[in-house]
Amino acid sequence: MAHASGDEAMIGAFLSGEDIHRDTAARLFHKTPEEVTPEERRKAKTANFGIIYGISAFGLRQRMGGDMSMGEAKDIIEGYFRSYPAIKEYIDTTIRDAKGCGSVQTIFGRKRYLPDINSANANVRSLAERNAINAPLQGSAADIIKIAMAEVARRLKEEGLRSKMILQVHDELIVDALRSEKAQVVEILREAMEGAATLRVPLTVEVGEGDNWLEAH
Repeated sequence: MAHASGDEAMIGAFLSGEDIHRDTAARLFHKTPEEVTPEERRKAKTANFGIIYGISAFGLRQRMGGDMSMGEAKDIIEGYFRSYPAIKEYIDTTIRDAKGCGSVQTIFGRKRYLPDINSANANVRSLAERNAINAPLQGSAADIIKIAMAEVARRLKEEGLRSKMILQVHDELIVDALRSEKAQVVEILREAMEGAATLRVPLTVEVGEGDNWLEAH
């Protein structure tokens, strides 16, 4: 979303290496990042993952498990868009453009068609509008991890390694690696994943290791 919207505040948080949810909480609750409580960070994280996909005040309140009033949920959404004005503009523009052409696309040009975006049924139309916001973001993330997977597979083969990529879990890649090849595999993973796309914010990678996935995670 930071890349797609070009929002300077959100981009700045990523470029400075801030915890994006803590930074959002600081903006929403008018505190310094150091003053943000775990509960406030949790609320900001819920907002980050919900509001950018078109969640309503009612939906945000539900996601919080009823821990906030409707008034607080509305205040959070309004405060969110004041903090990140370009995100609100991006959402409005994306929906308007989708209504005109009937589709949206990822940053790599892969299309998602939205036949119900102009439906007379408000519920059906609202779902299509949420998909219009969601698809370019989730779809671009899916494109990026697939590009990384192809590059990891290519390099493992090209460099004659016996280690095998065995699983993708959302934005994670899992490699069954020989201990003797560990350093080389880590380098391949980091370079392939961080280099899968050039965005306004950096793609950063953390690599874990262990005798099983639980230990490595």
